[in-house]
Amino acid sequence: MTPLHVVVPDGLDDPARPSGGNAYDRRVCRELAGMGWPVQIHEVPGPWPRPDAGAYAALASVVQRLPDGAVVLLDGLVASPAPEVLVPQAGRLRLVVLVHMPLGHRPPRPDTLAREGAVLSAAASVVTTSAWSRRTLLELYALPDDRLQVAEPGVDAAPLAPGTATAASLLCVAAVIPGKGHDVLLDALATIADLPWDCRCVGSLDRDPAFAWSIRRRVLDDGLRDRVRFPGPRVAADLDRTYASADLLVLASRAEAYGMVVTEALVRGLPVVAADVGGVREALGHGAGAVRPGLLVPSDDPGALAAALRAWLDDADVRLAWRRAAGERRASLPDWSTTASVLADVLAGAAR
Repeated sequence: MTPLHVVVPDGLDDPARPSGGNAYDRRVCRELAGMGWPVQIHEVPGPWPRPDAGAYAALASVVQRLPDGAVVLLDGLVASPAPEVLVPQAGRLRLVVLVHMPLGHRPPRPDTLAREGAVLSAAASVVTTSAWSRRTLLELYALPDDRLQVAEPGVDAAPLAPGTATAASLLCVAAVIPGKGHDVLLDALATIADLPWDCRCVGSLDRDPAFAWSIRRRVLDDGLRDRVRFPGPRVAADLDRTYASADLLVLASRAEAYGMVVTEALVRGLPVVAADVGGVREALGHGAGAVRPGLLVPSDDPGALAAALRAWLDDADVRLAWRRAAGERRASLPDWSTTASVLADVLAGAAR
């Protein structure tokens, strides 16, 4: 089978820097290798997606050494900001760009749209992780519809979380950065301090240390010291145990291409309260009878988030309905072999 070169940001396996994008990249590489693709991973150092001269040079060194006709799967964090490196190589390499989050959807630098558009236009194919991302790229750029495919993240089977007797154990799994909305979450929690609950915010505290410090300072100022905890990142068995001891996932993000933590919660039967951004609506989905396994609330709206959390904590009927829908949604979630099959078809097409 044709060798597959996968180009990703460095730190793919760093347990201190867990992310949905890294988890997706790792898993599809493993699945594709199991399907017979000879996978070679190239990690590129640099401050992606805002590279400096050293990052561009490192990427150029990787792609220029690849043989003519090589099939190359590039993580969009590396590919989208680097047209000067990749567009000249598009004639001799079969470039497939995997876009986790469209850069043009972020607050962009003046040339972000032009740069990402140039790379995606030069690629043989583009793969997104959600239908929302695909629609966004089609709206932003003049790309042929048939060159964009969706490979939705899969999930691994997991036992149902037993929950707690009080149903008051809240969990947020996200790096503590502005985009994940921990400030909104704290605003919401402060307004329901009259109710019994505790909340663990699991995720890196090092991506934006100043923001993380301000959030932890607010916990003290708001008198929530014993109720909101920041244990840092958790991976593998530690993360499994964290989900197992939770009752409800809360995600206050300002942007998400899909929201893999949503399906990671649902596969364990945990309902979800989340901001209605990006592809989160797709990830949450429905149980039987179009009942959602939780609730979507407007982004940047602490009042709406607080009301949703109060409904969960106050109303046994709400908890029963959300839990039942989570169990039903659990049965419809795709596995990683489905994700890899979509990617394999795209890569095989690019190789022809």
